[in-house]
Amino acid sequence: MIRHLLTITAAAFATLGFASAAPAQTGAPAAAGTARNVVLVHGAFADGSGWRGVYDDLTRRGYRVSIVQNPLTSLADDVAATKRVLARQDGPTILVGHSYGGTVITEAGLDPKVVGLVYVAALAPDVGESTGDQFAEIPAPAGFVIEPQADGYGFVNLEKFKSGFAGDTSDADAAFLRDSQVPIAMTAFGEKVTQAAWRSKPSWAVIATRDSAIDPKLLRSTAKRIGASAHEVDASHVVFLTKPKAVADVIDQAARSAGTKRP
Repeated sequence: MIRHLLTITAAAFATLGFASAAPAQTGAPAAAGTARNVVLVHGAFADGSGWRGVYDDLTRRGYRVSIVQNPLTSLADDVAATKRVLARQDGPTILVGHSYGGTVITEAGLDPKVVGLVYVAALAPDVGESTGDQFAEIPAPAGFVIEPQADGYGFVNLEKFKSGFAGDTSDADAAFLRDSQVPIAMTAFGEKVTQAAWRSKPSWAVIATRDSAIDPKLLRSTAKRIGASAHEVDASHVVFLTKPKAVADVIDQAARSAGTKRP
């Protein structure tokens, strides 16, 4: 029973990404009135390098892009890692989170440099809610299975990894992502958010319509609850990896809209 509950609780937090935490290279200057800095936050089971396509697209558009490497040891540790990167930004910043990374940016996003939030196939708990609490109304799809280990960390089930997590990737890419998983402390899914940045910062949401880790109905209801500008994309849970331009377009829109604000 405990294992079953853990599977349901964790089922929708999968997250992908892989990359560097150093400040990004700068291309052509971003347009006047645009937030020039973008910070990307991955979620569970991978590092930040899956953001590479989004990173490349945004840097070509003139943004300075930094990528957080969450340790996935606790929500508090992941928020601290995000704040560490935010401290290195030199002005208005768009903060982006994927899946469980949405919980991280919800907590970290009150930083005064953050002028907008982008939730990419992501969760957005309210104050007093945890990542797991968001699934009380709409549970995670049954096909996505987390396997808790004896030490309290969890991996995605190997056999169901592609179908539940990365359905629109190639077999080779799905195999690499499966075999390079970064386990997450299962307790992170139960940690409560103490502040909700989306209550005071403008938000945008990318809804992956073929998401098999977080039910698209939950993504839509979450976007509505936080008042986000919602954008649906025909993709799996790893929409940032398979449809980087579509995700970059939403981030660009957020930067141009929210960028007139100053920290």
